[in-house]
Amino acid sequence: MEETKEAAISSVDEIAERLCSMSDALWDHPQVKFQETYAAELFETKLQEEGFAVRKGLGGIPTAFSGTFGSGRPVIGLLGEFDALPGMSQEPGILEKKAVQEGAPGHGCGHNLLGVGAFGAAVAVKRYLQQNHLPGTVVFFGCPAEEGGSGKGFMARAHVFDDVDAAFTWHPGEVNSVSVSSTMANYQICYRFYGKASHAAMAPERGRSALDALELMNVGVQFLREHVPNDTRIHYAITNTGGSAPGVVQDYAEAMYLMRAANLDDVRELYRRVNLVAQGAATMTETKARAQFIKACSNILVNSRLCKVMQDNLLAVPAPEYSKEEQEYARALQATAGSGKTYFDQLYAGCTDAQERKAFEVQKSLPLHAGPLPLGKESSGFVSSDVGDVSWNCPTAQINGTTMPAGLAMHSWQVVSVGKSSIAHKGMLYAAKVMAGSAIDALTDESVVREAKEEMDRRTGGAKYVCPIPEDVKPYIG
Repeated sequence: MEETKEAAISSVDEIAERLCSMSDALWDHPQVKFQETYAAELFETKLQEEGFAVRKGLGGIPTAFSGTFGSGRPVIGLLGEFDALPGMSQEPGILEKKAVQEGAPGHGCGHNLLGVGAFGAAVAVKRYLQQNHLPGTVVFFGCPAEEGGSGKGFMARAHVFDDVDAAFTWHPGEVNSVSVSSTMANYQICYRFYGKASHAAMAPERGRSALDALELMNVGVQFLREHVPNDTRIHYAITNTGGSAPGVVQDYAEAMYLMRAANLDDVRELYRRVNLVAQGAATMTETKARAQFIKACSNILVNSRLCKVMQDNLLAVPAPEYSKEEQEYARALQATAGSGKTYFDQLYAGCTDAQERKAFEVQKSLPLHAGPLPLGKESSGFVSSDVGDVSWNCPTAQINGTTMPAGLAMHSWQVVSVGKSSIAHKGMLYAAKVMAGSAIDALTDESVVREAKEEMDRRTGGAKYVCPIPEDVKPYIG
């Protein structure tokens, strides 16, 4: 590794204690979508202290912001997230489910680590630009509401990423690997039913049950699932049953629906068909159905050129090492999650090269997969991420970083519990270094951005990005 690049990457170690303190502070102050005021203020303050020019309220969102350092081309973006999940409160570092505060949010997807890791990378790249007096710009993007809000989608709609030449990010997980999977596009819609209240015994004929309509809609969608493409998903949560008194005909009920497909055209078709089911349920019950568009996100457009850059840096940066105590804790936490196919297992199953399979086999029996794993083959996944909307605006790539034992389910109490541990900190710092090295390569090798953009044009056929969120839809806080 070039000496000055290595020095810049090593600067992550110099600020490691500060980064870990930031991550822990975010863990201690979890806030959900579009309400991440503590995180936004913390990042904005730290960016200003590091000499970044801070812009607040991007896209009209109070908790969206950026920090910019440098000038000229190329412009390299580093994407940070920091939102928590509702109802995921959990005591840290223990082996049982126990909330800090019942019903409160918690970092069940590791976004406290994600945002700070990207920030650490931005600081390292800034130092590289300073030391070498080079043209080029690094931008840290503070992106709210990845969980259920598609913050980056709203930011993309506001043209926040228009001037970015390439973007890098990462996500906490159970392996150190480059993500070569696309994600699913999605729509999130709130369906509300309005009926007529009445005494359920004395005058049942005068009531029109909104809850009946909602239940019929859910049954209709259950049957619809048999007649949609295999690579689509329809999820729902009943968010309001209209009350708890069985003697009253419920005049209001609502549910939140999340529809996923490999691309936006297929999501739109799902949306059309689910709307028909909702209207049919309303007709059967003589109620009214209304659909409120909450958010949407695009599928990720994989960029193999940037993935190769990240793989090179994944291999160049020394992977974390774990103590006997960390391994024992990881195995104990792993045992609480039960058995099942892990993400590591999926990657291993898809690896056909005999030499590369050895890299998996070395780690297979370990509770912590330090990696790094070989670069996999491009595939399609079943999760969704608003990183997709960034990837349609500029070439984008991301890595996974080991911050938890293998086999833990994302959005689980175990992920919250491990989120302040030395294991999580080591993975975050490793990811920061890999991202910094990747950004430096994109800044200094003009072929990286040029070839990444050429690949993006081939994949899109030159089509321009169209945000899937309608212009009149505002960020939903609820």
